[in-house]
Amino acid sequence: MKIDISDILDDWPYEPGQITVRRIRGEDGRDKIQFRLDLGMLQMEVTGRPDGERPYSYESLLAYYQAQLKRYRDNDNEQDFKLDEQACERLRAEGLMYYHRYLAAFILEDYDIVEADTARSLEMMDLCSRHAVEESDKFVVEHYRPYVLMMRARARARMALADNRPKAALSAVQEAIADVTACFQRMGEGERASQSMELATLQALAAEIEARVPVDPVTRLRKQLATALEEERYEDAAAIRDQLRRVSPDSTDQPATKPDETDQQ
Repeated sequence: MKIDISDILDDWPYEPGQITVRRIRGEDGRDKIQFRLDLGMLQMEVTGRPDGERPYSYESLLAYYQAQLKRYRDNDNEQDFKLDEQACERLRAEGLMYYHRYLAAFILEDYDIVEADTARSLEMMDLCSRHAVEESDKFVVEHYRPYVLMMRARARARMALADNRPKAALSAVQEAIADVTACFQRMGEGERASQSMELATLQALAAEIEARVPVDPVTRLRKQLATALEEERYEDAAAIRDQLRRVSPDSTDQPATKPDETDQQ
């Protein structure tokens, strides 16, 4: 068995400042995702836990603790389920594996993997936030929530756009903007929200998508009418109002002229 991986690394140079990933077929016949690092690389399973392990015979450590929680709920004593510092630390370490995978998958445009892994990360955060013994463990995971929400929304938006559903894409991003904003407010960091990378990224994506969303004729004509009135182009406004009447008889709720200038038109 060859232990030294120098040949592999020499054939796949590390590029500082860039995220370099690839998807390969493993010797076991299953696909793997490889993530190039400065001192080596990570290799991850495409499905299940990224390292291929099954803690306590469960798909993941999160799945194990979720099963434990269900047992408590079934016995009507959910309030007794607690996650100590060690449990939270192990869950965060496992979450880091999924972070590397969904980041690599996003670069590879495997957005279904991104959506699944970010959804799983949010479940982990919910579990720790509700059941961690130490407040510090709750705070740590909540601090990462805006980023995970952003990545999930980006994946959902890209999948919707690939299916030619720009409205669904925009809805996913707008929902994430609201969720991220609420998250910062819960953490008492509402002022920092406006400067956050997550919101800036989502708002830029929303603007990109909005340009691809077809504008219905009534909305378009309403905007044109408002602009014409603001610029005092009353003849144009009257013509636009007539178009609105033809398209939607109930949509002409703006006058085409100023009330005190009617006689001048």
